[in-house]
Amino acid sequence: MNSKVLNKNLNIAKASKKDEFYTQLTDIEKELKHYKSQFKDKVVFCNCDDPRVSNFFHYFSYNFEQLGLKKLIATCYKNQDSNLFTKNKSKKAIYLEYNGDKNGDNVPNIDEIGIKPLKGDGDFRSNECIELLKQADIVVTNPPFSLFREFVMQIMQYDKKFLIIGHQNAIIYKEIFKFVKENKIWLGVDNGGTKWFEVQDHYDIGTESRKKIENGRKFFSMGSVVWFTNLDTKKRHEDLILYKTYNSNDYLKYDNYDAIEVSKVSDIPVDYDGVMGVPITFLDKYNPDQFEIVGSNRGIDQDENGIYGRGSFVNGKETFKRIFIRNKRIV
Repeated sequence: MNSKVLNKNLNIAKASKKDEFYTQLTDIEKELKHYKSQFKDKVVFCNCDDPRVSNFFHYFSYNFEQLGLKKLIATCYKNQDSNLFTKNKSKKAIYLEYNGDKNGDNVPNIDEIGIKPLKGDGDFRSNECIELLKQADIVVTNPPFSLFREFVMQIMQYDKKFLIIGHQNAIIYKEIFKFVKENKIWLGVDNGGTKWFEVQDHYDIGTESRKKIENGRKFFSMGSVVWFTNLDTKKRHEDLILYKTYNSNDYLKYDNYDAIEVSKVSDIPVDYDGVMGVPITFLDKYNPDQFEIVGSNRGIDQDENGIYGRGSFVNGKETFKRIFIRNKRIV
Protein backbone atom coordinates (compact mmCIF):
# COMPACT_ATOMS: atom_id res chain seq x y z
CA MET A 1 0.00 0.00 0.00
CA ASN A 2 1.52 3.34 -0.96
CA SER A 3 1.59 6.30 1.44
CA LYS A 4 -1.42 8.02 -0.17
CA VAL A 5 -3.64 4.95 0.20
CA LEU A 6 -2.40 4.35 3.73
CA ASN A 7 -3.08 7.94 4.76
CA LYS A 8 -6.54 7.70 3.17
CA ASN A 9 -7.30 4.60 5.26
CA LEU A 10 -6.09 6.29 8.43
CA ASN A 11 -8.10 9.42 7.67
CA ILE A 12 -11.22 7.31 7.17
CA ALA A 13 -10.53 5.60 10.47
CA LYS A 14 -10.11 8.96 12.19
CA ALA A 15 -13.29 10.38 10.70
CA SER A 16 -15.36 7.41 11.79
CA LYS A 17 -13.39 6.70 14.98
CA LYS A 18 -12.60 3.26 13.57
CA ASP A 19 -9.02 3.25 14.77
CA GLU A 20 -9.22 0.79 17.65
CA PHE A 21 -6.64 -1.66 16.36
CA TYR A 22 -5.95 -4.60 18.71
CA THR A 23 -2.30 -5.19 19.54
CA GLN A 24 -0.96 -8.73 19.34
CA LEU A 25 0.39 -10.36 22.47
CA THR A 26 3.67 -11.25 20.74
CA ASP A 27 4.40 -7.58 20.01
CA ILE A 28 3.66 -6.66 23.63
CA GLU A 29 5.90 -9.42 24.96
CA LYS A 30 8.80 -8.45 22.67
CA GLU A 31 8.75 -4.85 23.91
CA LEU A 32 7.87 -5.32 27.58
CA LYS A 33 10.75 -7.70 28.23
CA HIS A 34 13.11 -4.71 28.14
CA TYR A 35 11.45 -2.92 31.09
CA LYS A 36 10.69 -5.65 33.63
CA SER A 37 12.71 -4.17 36.49
CA GLN A 38 10.93 -0.81 36.11
CA PHE A 39 7.50 -2.30 36.92
CA LYS A 40 8.25 -3.58 40.42
CA ASP A 41 5.78 -2.20 43.01
CA LYS A 42 4.08 -0.09 40.35
CA VAL A 43 0.42 0.52 39.53
CA VAL A 44 -0.16 -0.09 35.81
CA PHE A 45 -3.08 1.53 34.01
CA CYS A 46 -4.35 0.30 30.62
CA ASN A 47 -6.81 3.08 29.91
CA CYS A 48 -7.77 2.39 26.29
CA ASP A 49 -8.58 -1.30 26.61
CA ASP A 50 -11.52 -3.62 26.93
CA PRO A 51 -9.86 -5.78 29.60
CA ARG A 52 -11.89 -8.85 28.59
CA VAL A 53 -10.12 -8.99 25.22
CA SER A 54 -7.11 -6.70 25.68
CA ASN A 55 -3.73 -8.37 25.26
CA PHE A 56 -2.22 -5.63 27.44
CA PHE A 57 -4.46 -6.71 30.32
CA HIS A 58 -3.68 -10.34 29.52
CA TYR A 59 0.08 -9.71 29.64
CA PHE A 60 0.09 -7.81 32.92
CA SER A 61 -2.41 -10.04 34.73
CA TYR A 62 -0.59 -13.25 33.81
CA ASN A 63 2.81 -11.72 34.64
CA PHE A 64 1.63 -9.83 37.73
CA GLU A 65 3.78 -11.73 40.25
CA GLN A 66 6.79 -12.05 37.95
CA LEU A 67 6.83 -8.28 37.42
CA GLY A 68 6.12 -7.59 41.09
CA LEU A 69 3.22 -5.26 40.27
CA LYS A 70 1.30 -3.46 42.98
CA LYS A 71 -1.98 -3.15 41.05
CA LEU A 72 -3.35 -3.44 37.51
CA ILE A 73 -6.23 -1.24 36.31
CA ALA A 74 -7.94 -1.30 32.94
CA THR A 75 -10.84 0.77 31.65
CA CYS A 76 -13.33 -0.17 28.96
CA TYR A 77 -14.88 2.37 26.60
CA LYS A 78 -18.59 1.82 26.08
CA ASN A 79 -19.50 0.84 22.52
CA GLN A 80 -21.92 3.52 21.42
CA ASP A 81 -21.82 2.58 17.73
CA SER A 82 -22.70 -0.94 16.63
CA ASN A 83 -20.72 -0.39 13.43
CA LEU A 84 -17.40 -0.01 15.21
CA PHE A 85 -15.12 -2.98 14.74
CA THR A 86 -14.23 -2.95 18.44
CA LYS A 87 -14.80 -6.24 20.22
CA ASN A 88 -16.34 -4.38 23.13
CA LYS A 89 -20.04 -5.22 23.14
CA SER A 90 -20.73 -3.83 26.60
CA LYS A 91 -23.70 -1.53 27.07
CA LYS A 92 -21.92 0.03 30.02
CA ALA A 93 -18.36 1.11 30.53
CA ILE A 94 -16.44 -0.80 33.19
CA TYR A 95 -13.08 -0.85 34.84
CA LEU A 96 -11.19 -3.78 36.27
CA GLU A 97 -8.74 -3.95 39.14
CA TYR A 98 -6.41 -6.86 39.70
CA ASN A 99 -4.26 -7.09 42.81
CA GLY A 100 -2.58 -10.40 42.14
CA ASP A 101 -3.12 -14.12 42.66
CA LYS A 102 -5.11 -15.08 45.77
CA ASN A 103 -5.64 -18.86 45.45
CA GLY A 104 -2.09 -19.85 44.55
CA ASP A 105 -2.68 -21.08 41.00
CA ASN A 106 -0.83 -18.09 39.45
CA VAL A 107 -3.76 -17.51 37.09
CA PRO A 108 -5.93 -14.37 37.17
CA ASN A 109 -9.35 -15.88 37.89
CA ILE A 110 -12.59 -13.97 37.49
CA ASP A 111 -13.26 -14.01 41.23
CA GLU A 112 -9.88 -12.35 41.81
CA ILE A 113 -10.59 -9.48 39.42
CA GLY A 114 -12.73 -6.61 40.63
CA ILE A 115 -15.20 -5.60 37.91
CA LYS A 116 -16.75 -2.21 38.58
CA PRO A 117 -19.13 -0.08 36.50
CA LEU A 118 -18.29 3.44 35.42
CA LYS A 119 -20.91 6.17 35.48
CA GLY A 120 -19.72 7.61 32.17
CA ASP A 121 -18.58 6.10 28.88
CA GLY A 122 -15.02 5.18 29.89
CA ASP A 123 -13.33 7.78 27.69
CA PHE A 124 -9.77 8.32 28.92
CA ARG A 125 -10.53 12.05 29.10
CA SER A 126 -13.47 11.63 31.49
CA ASN A 127 -13.18 12.68 35.13
CA GLU A 128 -13.60 9.08 36.28
CA CYS A 129 -10.74 7.84 34.16
CA ILE A 130 -8.55 10.79 35.13
CA GLU A 131 -9.04 9.87 38.79
CA LEU A 132 -7.87 6.35 37.97
CA LEU A 133 -4.94 7.82 36.04
CA LYS A 134 -3.87 9.72 39.14
CA GLN A 135 -3.46 6.39 40.95
CA ALA A 136 -1.20 4.98 38.24
CA ASP A 137 2.58 4.92 38.01
CA ILE A 138 2.86 3.64 34.43
CA VAL A 139 0.37 3.82 31.53
CA VAL A 140 0.66 1.06 28.94
CA THR A 141 -1.79 0.84 26.05
CA ASN A 142 -2.51 1.36 22.36
CA PRO A 143 -4.43 4.66 22.31
CA PRO A 144 -6.71 5.58 19.39
CA PHE A 145 -4.46 7.07 16.71
CA SER A 146 -7.01 9.82 16.05
CA LEU A 147 -6.65 10.96 19.67
CA PHE A 148 -2.91 10.39 20.04
CA ARG A 149 -2.05 14.06 20.61
CA GLU A 150 -4.67 14.44 23.33
CA PHE A 151 -3.63 11.19 24.97
CA VAL A 152 0.05 12.16 25.18
CA MET A 153 -0.75 15.66 26.41
CA GLN A 154 -2.81 14.16 29.22
CA ILE A 155 -0.20 11.70 30.48
CA MET A 156 2.47 14.40 30.31
CA GLN A 157 0.21 16.79 32.22
CA TYR A 158 -0.14 14.25 35.02
CA ASP A 159 3.58 13.39 34.91
CA LYS A 160 3.14 9.66 34.30
CA LYS A 161 5.57 7.10 33.00
CA PHE A 162 4.24 5.41 29.89
CA LEU A 163 4.79 2.91 27.09
CA ILE A 164 2.33 3.35 24.22
CA ILE A 165 1.97 2.52 20.54
CA GLY A 166 1.65 5.21 17.89
CA HIS A 167 2.31 5.91 14.24
CA GLN A 168 5.86 6.96 13.37
CA ASN A 169 4.58 10.24 11.89
CA ALA A 170 3.51 11.31 15.38
CA ILE A 171 7.18 12.03 16.08
CA ILE A 172 6.87 15.37 14.31
CA TYR A 173 3.40 16.35 15.45
CA LYS A 174 3.76 19.81 16.92
CA GLU A 175 2.39 18.68 20.29
CA ILE A 176 4.67 15.62 20.46
CA PHE A 177 7.92 16.89 18.97
CA LYS A 178 8.49 19.49 21.67
CA PHE A 179 8.74 16.63 24.18
CA VAL A 180 11.03 14.67 21.85
CA LYS A 181 13.32 17.67 21.51
CA GLU A 182 13.43 18.12 25.28
CA ASN A 183 14.22 14.40 25.82
CA LYS A 184 10.96 13.84 27.65
CA ILE A 185 9.68 11.34 25.06
CA TRP A 186 11.68 8.87 23.00
CA LEU A 187 11.16 5.63 21.10
CA GLY A 188 11.11 2.19 22.66
CA VAL A 189 13.13 -0.85 21.58
CA ASP A 190 11.15 -3.01 19.14
CA ASN A 191 10.32 -0.56 16.36
CA GLY A 192 11.38 -2.65 13.38
CA GLY A 193 9.45 -5.19 11.35
CA THR A 194 5.75 -5.38 10.63
CA LYS A 195 3.20 -5.07 13.41
CA TRP A 196 -0.20 -6.64 12.80
CA PHE A 197 -3.37 -5.43 14.51
CA GLU A 198 -6.53 -7.50 14.78
CA VAL A 199 -9.72 -6.10 13.27
CA GLN A 200 -13.18 -7.52 12.78
CA ASP A 201 -14.18 -9.30 9.57
CA HIS A 202 -16.14 -6.45 8.01
CA TYR A 203 -13.23 -3.96 8.22
CA ASP A 204 -12.21 -3.12 4.64
CA ILE A 205 -8.44 -3.26 4.25
CA GLY A 206 -8.31 -3.28 0.47
CA THR A 207 -4.66 -4.08 -0.23
CA GLU A 208 -3.78 -7.77 0.08
CA SER A 209 -0.25 -7.14 1.36
CA ARG A 210 -1.68 -5.24 4.32
CA LYS A 211 -3.94 -8.01 5.56
CA LYS A 212 -3.72 -11.62 6.67
CA ILE A 213 -6.02 -14.25 8.13
CA GLU A 214 -4.84 -16.53 10.92
CA ASN A 215 -7.07 -19.09 12.66
CA GLY A 216 -10.12 -17.32 11.30
CA ARG A 217 -9.03 -13.91 12.64
CA LYS A 218 -8.35 -10.89 10.45
CA PHE A 219 -5.27 -8.71 10.85
CA PHE A 220 -4.23 -5.36 9.38
CA SER A 221 -0.78 -3.80 9.10
CA MET A 222 -0.60 -0.03 8.73
CA GLY A 223 3.21 0.15 8.64
CA SER A 224 5.61 2.46 10.50
CA VAL A 225 4.16 1.80 13.95
CA VAL A 226 6.50 2.41 16.89
CA TRP A 227 6.60 2.44 20.67
CA PHE A 228 6.71 5.81 22.44
CA THR A 229 7.94 5.95 26.02
CA ASN A 230 9.70 7.85 28.79
CA LEU A 231 11.01 4.65 30.40
CA ASP A 232 14.75 4.35 30.02
CA THR A 233 16.29 1.59 27.91
CA LYS A 234 19.77 0.24 27.30
CA LYS A 235 19.31 0.83 23.59
CA ARG A 236 18.85 4.56 24.15
CA HIS A 237 22.44 4.86 25.40
CA GLU A 238 24.13 2.95 22.59
CA ASP A 239 26.13 5.05 20.15
CA LEU A 240 25.17 5.08 16.50
CA ILE A 241 28.25 3.83 14.63
CA LEU A 242 29.29 6.37 11.98
CA TYR A 243 31.74 5.65 9.17
CA LYS A 244 31.08 8.21 6.42
CA THR A 245 33.12 11.42 6.20
CA TYR A 246 31.82 14.80 5.11
CA ASN A 247 32.43 16.35 1.72
CA SER A 248 30.49 19.16 0.07
CA ASN A 249 29.71 17.17 -3.09
CA ASP A 250 27.85 14.35 -1.33
CA TYR A 251 26.25 16.45 1.39
CA LEU A 252 24.38 19.40 -0.09
CA LYS A 253 23.19 22.37 1.93
CA TYR A 254 19.56 23.37 2.12
CA ASP A 255 18.48 26.36 0.07
CA ASN A 256 16.75 27.96 3.05
CA TYR A 257 18.62 26.73 6.11
CA ASP A 258 22.25 26.41 7.23
CA ALA A 259 22.32 22.62 7.44
CA ILE A 260 23.23 19.68 5.24
CA GLU A 261 20.82 17.10 3.83
CA VAL A 262 21.47 13.50 4.95
CA SER A 263 18.87 11.30 3.27
CA LYS A 264 19.84 8.08 5.07
CA VAL A 265 20.61 7.59 8.76
CA SER A 266 23.51 5.31 7.79
CA ASP A 267 25.07 8.23 5.85
CA ILE A 268 25.43 10.60 8.83
CA PRO A 269 29.05 11.82 8.59
CA VAL A 270 31.32 11.19 11.55
CA ASP A 271 33.18 14.50 11.24
CA TYR A 272 30.54 17.18 10.54
CA ASP A 273 30.09 19.70 13.35
CA GLY A 274 27.10 21.60 11.99
CA VAL A 275 23.38 20.93 11.78
CA MET A 276 22.17 17.97 9.71
CA GLY A 277 18.71 17.11 8.40
CA VAL A 278 18.00 13.39 8.81
CA PRO A 279 14.92 11.14 8.29
CA ILE A 280 12.56 10.73 11.24
CA THR A 281 13.66 7.09 11.44
CA PHE A 282 16.79 8.50 13.08
CA LEU A 283 14.90 8.66 16.36
CA ASP A 284 15.07 4.87 16.62
CA LYS A 285 18.89 5.21 16.80
CA TYR A 286 18.98 8.40 18.86
CA ASN A 287 21.39 8.57 21.80
CA PRO A 288 21.00 11.92 23.62
CA ASP A 289 24.62 11.67 24.78
CA GLN A 290 25.81 11.51 21.18
CA PHE A 291 23.41 13.88 19.41
CA GLU A 292 21.35 16.98 20.06
CA ILE A 293 17.96 17.42 18.39
CA VAL A 294 17.60 21.04 17.34
CA GLY A 295 14.39 21.05 15.32
CA SER A 296 12.18 19.66 12.57
CA ASN A 297 10.88 20.81 9.18
CA ARG A 298 7.28 19.76 9.86
CA GLY A 299 4.58 20.84 12.25
CA ILE A 300 6.74 23.13 14.37
CA ASP A 301 6.17 26.87 14.92
CA GLN A 302 8.52 29.18 13.08
CA ASP A 303 11.72 29.76 15.01
CA GLU A 304 13.93 32.84 14.55
CA ASN A 305 16.90 30.52 14.12
CA GLY A 306 15.55 28.20 11.45
CA ILE A 307 12.96 26.89 9.03
CA TYR A 308 10.91 24.80 11.43
CA GLY A 309 7.41 24.40 10.10
CA ARG A 310 8.12 25.64 6.57
CA GLY A 311 9.78 22.70 4.84
CA SER A 312 13.37 22.26 3.71
CA PHE A 313 14.59 22.55 0.10
CA VAL A 314 17.66 21.34 -1.77
CA ASN A 315 18.18 22.78 -5.28
CA GLY A 316 14.59 23.95 -5.28
CA LYS A 317 13.14 20.53 -4.41
CA GLU A 318 11.41 20.01 -1.08
CA THR A 319 12.74 17.15 1.03
CA PHE A 320 10.75 14.63 3.01
CA LYS A 321 10.14 14.98 6.74
CA ARG A 322 13.35 15.79 8.54
CA ILE A 323 14.69 16.07 12.06
CA PHE A 324 17.60 18.49 12.49
CA ILE A 325 20.45 17.21 14.65
CA ARG A 326 23.98 18.08 15.71
CA ASN A 327 26.76 15.70 16.75
CA LYS A 328 27.66 16.56 20.37
CA ARG A 329 30.90 14.58 20.23
CA ILE A 330 32.54 17.04 17.83
CA VAL A 331 34.01 20.11 19.51
